[in-house]
Amino acid sequence: MIRNITVGIDVGSSVTRVVVGEFLKGEKNPKIIGEGISETRGLRHGYVVDSLLATVSVKNAVSMAEKSSGVKIKRAFVAFGGVSLRGENSSGSTIISKADGEVTTLDINKAQEDAEENLNLNNKKIIQTYLISFRLDGKEVLGRLEGMRGTKLEIKALFVTCSIQHFDDLLEVIAGAGVETIDIIASPIAVSQIALSEKQKIAGVGLVDIGHQTTTLSVFENGSLTSIHTFSIGSSDITNDIALGLKIPLEEAENLKLGNMLQDFSKKKLDEIIEARLSDIFELIENHLKKIKRSELLPAGIVFAGGGAHTGGLLELSKSELKLPSSLGTTDLFGNFKTKLRDISWFTALGLVISGRDNNGYSEGSFANLFKDLKNSIKSSIKQLMP
Repeated sequence: MIRNITVGIDVGSSVTRVVVGEFLKGEKNPKIIGEGISETRGLRHGYVVDSLLATVSVKNAVSMAEKSSGVKIKRAFVAFGGVSLRGENSSGSTIISKADGEVTTLDINKAQEDAEENLNLNNKKIIQTYLISFRLDGKEVLGRLEGMRGTKLEIKALFVTCSIQHFDDLLEVIAGAGVETIDIIASPIAVSQIALSEKQKIAGVGLVDIGHQTTTLSVFENGSLTSIHTFSIGSSDITNDIALGLKIPLEEAENLKLGNMLQDFSKKKLDEIIEARLSDIFELIENHLKKIKRSELLPAGIVFAGGGAHTGGLLELSKSELKLPSSLGTTDLFGNFKTKLRDISWFTALGLVISGRDNNGYSEGSFANLFKDLKNSIKSSIKQLMP
């Protein structure tokens, strides 16, 4: 029996997580059949500094996921995060190619290529592209472009980019662990598959993923990603501040950060330490929202994800400093079923599995499907070139 299985691998700066999901016939959401977790070593601020240590971390998490799922993991969707992850806006244009002025996919692709050429991609790699707006002969077009008629097409697009060195290093680590990468997906995009509703993405929402050493802000409007930026500050900075301020070991500081009062420390002093570092994070977020003219203008507010989102007092301070509704990301993926994967620290790996919904996963016949898609693509291109 052919099984449609998809695997997601999230290599974080602190923890590596692997989730194995199976898409059953007629079911929209996957059945999670296995997961693996291991301490990450060899990464700093989301990029690889020691490939051997990082490879072992991935191998350990993959091995655990294989044992719990009973599936040999050969291919996976992989998340990319880290300080080099950015969103860059660019514009492009093209003259409609068909003699009767009908807009085709070929024209949209040409305008997108022009926008890409206008970027400064020195040492950068494009991970994903989002088309934000279209203008045909100077007039904005909403909805589907294909079939409309005009002379000149203009587009605005958001390119999600990263350091090409960091990209290649991550691919090397995954390959070293014996896994083929199906696709690299920006971590916030994967998280958004789980933590955000379509309604939130249309209204306007900021997704803040607080990781171990980085924090990423992603803004969605009209159903699409419009901005993404990563800051070199994360939940470990809060832990370090608590350890220094209260003169205690890091392990105790981590527990205090998460609200587990193991000893009789001054709650007032602890709150002051946490709030000071959270205020630094919120200042960076607010400055970026001002830069993109979205300060206090996101109706669906701020949704938090990542392990650092469990920090005590986070939501109250966010509402106060960002002047926006604030909440923790949740998921209805599991219904009433109790599982540790409900924790927002697992959302990236889970989102990767959701990203494979339309992928053949481990199904047989994928080469036949690939040939069919290629054949259809060639036929479509020939049709668009016809007058």
